[in-house]
Amino acid sequence: MRHGQTLFNVRRKMQGWCDSPLTELGIEQASQAAAYFDEIELTHLYSSSSERACDTAELATRNRLPYQRLKGLKEISFGLYEGESEDLHPDLETREHHYVQFGGESKTAVRERMVDTCRAIMQNEDHHCVLAVSHYGACKQFHLHWNQDADPAMTIPNCAILKYQYHDGQFEFIEMITG
Repeated sequence: MRHGQTLFNVRRKMQGWCDSPLTELGIEQASQAAAYFDEIELTHLYSSSSERACDTAELATRNRLPYQRLKGLKEISFGLYEGESEDLHPDLETREHHYVQFGGESKTAVRERMVDTCRAIMQNEDHHCVLAVSHYGACKQFHLHWNQDADPAMTIPNCAILKYQYHDGQFEFIEMITG
């Protein structure tokens, strides 16, 4: 699941490893997602270590599950571009490794980190129905890894739930649920 809307989302600021708080709308989005999770018997809850993701996890589950914060679920690092205007992003074709030269991460590194982290989560005993709260870029890279036919320009709205099935080290995309 992607976190709820943040102040930096509204202000169009890059917020990879830096953080900004959920807006009133972001809080409402996460609270509305709770209705979906009320109908599901979650066995485990994980969140990126970023506050915006932790707050979303707590709201979306009504604090009924303890959760573990994992740095492996964090957003891509933009390096020196953290907190800068989104208008400074290069075009999609040149973005793959752009931020590495500024102390950030490549998309490939984020993709590998997310795949490794989510596989490690699901290999734990009794992890049948798991919620992991992450970020736009990280969720997108995870999705593109398992769905090579997906549009690289796809968007994932705030608080979108990406539903997968896991079996033998593989994730199969089922659906994206949006508010």
